[in-house]
Amino acid sequence: MLHLVKPLRPQLRRLRWAHFKAPKLPKADAPPKPPNPPQKPESFTFHDHTWEDQYSWMSKLNDKVAMRHMDMYMEQEDKYTEAVMYGTDRLQSKLQSEMASRFAFDLSTPPLRFGPWLYYRRVEEGKQFPVLCRRLASLHDEFISHNSPSAGFDFTSGKRIEQKLIDYNQEAQRFGGYAYEELSEVSPDHRFIAYTMYDKDKDLFRLCVRNLNSGALCSKPQAERVSNLAWAKDGQALLYVVTDQNKRPYRIYCSMIGSTDDDVLILEESDNNVFVNIRHSKDFRFVTVNTFSTASSKVFLINAADPLSGLSLVWQCEGIAHCILEHHQGYLFLFTDAAKEGQSVDNHYLLRSPVDSSSSPRRWEDVFINDPDWVVEDVDFSHTHLVLTLREGRNFRLCSVALPLPAGKGPVQLKELHPQFLPLPKYVSQISPGPNYDYHSSKMRLTISSPVMPDAVVDYDLSNGNWKIIQQQNILHERTRVLYGTASSASIREETLSTENLNSTNEVSPDDEQLWNDLSEFYACEQYDVSSYDGVLVPLTVVYSRKNKKEDQNPGLLHVHGAYGELLDKRWRSELKSLLDRGWIVAYADVRGGGGGGKKWHHDGRCTKKINSIKDFVSCAKFLVDKEIVHENKLACCGYSAGGLAVASAINQCPYLFSAAVLKVPFLDATNTLLYPIIPLTAVDYEEFGYPGDINDFHAIRDYSPYDNIQKDVLYPAVLISSSFNTRFGVWEAAKWVARVRERTIYDPKRPILLNLTTDIVEENRYLQCKESALETAFLIKAMES
Repeated sequence: MLHLVKPLRPQLRRLRWAHFKAPKLPKADAPPKPPNPPQKPESFTFHDHTWEDQYSWMSKLNDKVAMRHMDMYMEQEDKYTEAVMYGTDRLQSKLQSEMASRFAFDLSTPPLRFGPWLYYRRVEEGKQFPVLCRRLASLHDEFISHNSPSAGFDFTSGKRIEQKLIDYNQEAQRFGGYAYEELSEVSPDHRFIAYTMYDKDKDLFRLCVRNLNSGALCSKPQAERVSNLAWAKDGQALLYVVTDQNKRPYRIYCSMIGSTDDDVLILEESDNNVFVNIRHSKDFRFVTVNTFSTASSKVFLINAADPLSGLSLVWQCEGIAHCILEHHQGYLFLFTDAAKEGQSVDNHYLLRSPVDSSSSPRRWEDVFINDPDWVVEDVDFSHTHLVLTLREGRNFRLCSVALPLPAGKGPVQLKELHPQFLPLPKYVSQISPGPNYDYHSSKMRLTISSPVMPDAVVDYDLSNGNWKIIQQQNILHERTRVLYGTASSASIREETLSTENLNSTNEVSPDDEQLWNDLSEFYACEQYDVSSYDGVLVPLTVVYSRKNKKEDQNPGLLHVHGAYGELLDKRWRSELKSLLDRGWIVAYADVRGGGGGGKKWHHDGRCTKKINSIKDFVSCAKFLVDKEIVHENKLACCGYSAGGLAVASAINQCPYLFSAAVLKVPFLDATNTLLYPIIPLTAVDYEEFGYPGDINDFHAIRDYSPYDNIQKDVLYPAVLISSSFNTRFGVWEAAKWVARVRERTIYDPKRPILLNLTTDIVEENRYLQCKESALETAFLIKAMES
């Protein structure tokens, strides 16, 4: 279940050397020279291979001498980046102003109904962090507004209708100016909220429980390293999971709220390869416990009314499998991608079994007959309906069917249940379920995303098929045909954001498209199937401004991710508008290893087949140039985390193909990170990138690892890397890669390799987000002009 409040992230947390502010440098005739860090060669041998690493000292965090050298080196990198970007100050300022002007001024989340309450968060004027609030839905309906949820006064009680629950500005004072919340769960009786706050001094998440009536913090439970929460016993008990020193979730405790007794240990997994996760069913009848490793996956059930009564095993299978268990009116429903009869399956499927089943092992039956045309990507339950996200080819659909489902008939075709479809706009790239805490509500909240439409938060009424956009970033000003970004949110008429539609098909009429407020009149979206090196077709999405596109003249930015079976983020992003309006093409390569194509698509781009992700990306880049969609000398690329690995590896393979690249906290030193992890890795990470202990995996890692395959004596594109110590893959990876690229490749001051040192840039800090995006955009524009 998603959090009630989005993760609240902090102001820029400076690195230990990042307090250093390089002085403004006078413009010099000669280009600035890049730093030259010391080389301290160290030899490594593993399996049948020996290699030398001149920069391994950068990752020795416990070596004080090495870290002093690292401090000096990072200061030099900071100076060099500022010197290279000298002259772009005005451009960065202009870009930052453009991007900031497109943010909605309304900083409230739309109120979410949970029982008798409406919960929401809002940012008060002049404050850095939000406030979590609630109000009774029954009080003064005329004051309940998505635009101004805090308005209203109850004259009968003499109190404001709004009740402040957590002020994260005060939380920041408790946690040293840092207010990052990871988990947040309101108890089913609405008396307490359990949440975890990041303690930066100890580098862990601390559990807090607050009484919502008094506002006071409860004296217990008090726990550290908490990774999961689940309420039980109608809010009288809280179950939580803690991690070990390697951040492996391994223990489940039960705490009785208000009791002075010690918390009870319910489960402890001593096997270092097994991970633990918990969640409550939407009706709060059960708490499900998932344990998984590379060997097996298991699901246990805890009776929420008696959380100390023990665990009962309801499902197990071999290998790592995705398993989500729900309960509905006496039936357990399992949504999983586990193998069937020993055979791997390509997609998820839905099973059910009576709660009181006496068979051993428990018997499960399929709910739906497999339909290759409609792939079930996600499910969500309410008291009266089952909501399904479907994929039809590369197109997403969303429908609901009435509950309970027919019993005793066995698997059925979904079409036999007369699904009701929500009419969607064109080019939907993602459908994200909202928190949807209220099991008995007839409305389901969703976020609809598209490359040519700002995210639309929608309430879908399951009882009659009506749908309403309750929040969407400002689109048009007073219904005029002004390009997106020039109007304030206050100018948007209520009817623009509150439209209803009774169409129960998935066909979108022209009127429907108007109501979705997409930007396809101004920005085109085209989809291609690109043939990769082995003939496999790779989806490629291309977005451009209709006004500014010119044949074979446009610069382009190609995005990629391609890991963990995750969807590539193709949502409309306001910062990319600055490139689109300057004539850039923005493209997205859905390479193997990513999501949207089933388990086989994911597995064909991971581990020993990771090279497929990289070659797919290269094929898409060549397609953009060969088809003259992008000018042959003006193609840039961008990757985040594992996507940075794909980009850097593609540059190693075809450095001539790209003119510039932006890498955000990239995974670059695969061999050393997987062999000698500084930050603990999980079984899922090794499944994704390979087990170095296996000789075949080891050779595959060596073949794709960006740091180990930098070409000698060739010209590389201009590269901007943003990295930090506060990320999954530390700054030492980026620093080593930058140093080795400069050492081995041909130096060209017009194609600099830059290291931009930041900390966790987060959604909530809009100023910093704009600043970083402006720097990246200015870098790309400068690189193309060079």
